[in-house]
Amino acid sequence: QVQLVESGGGLVQPGGSLRLSCAASGRIFNINVMGWYRQAPGNQRQLVAKITSGGPTNYADSVKGRFTISRDAGQNTVYLHLNSLKPEDTAVYYCNAVIRTEPGSWPTDYWGQGTQVTVSS
Repeated sequence: QVQLVESGGGLVQPGGSLRLSCAASGRIFNINVMGWYRQAPGNQRQLVAKITSGGPTNYADSVKGRFTISRDAGQNTVYLHLNSLKPEDTAVYYCNAVIRTEPGSWPTDYWGQGTQVTVSS
């Protein structure tokens, strides 16, 4: 009923840039927050950045100043601009959204399938 689809991952050299996109579709009444998480081999999934419907953003200390999260006017698509990439940024990046599917329902977390970002020379 609700689907999040990520795109934009790939292989990039250190110091390079990528833009990730996540589009939400399906039975959506409203979206309160969208964000990006990442998981490297052997590590737990961790927050990279999130943005609320009102505009406030939150970034992990490790990416602050290098990554930028944004969304479209309809708030159904979220972007993550990754700049000055480092090898330690290599991970699978997952889109997350807190979505109310219909009036009166409780907001629920939804996840995309992930997109691979590899930073290597």
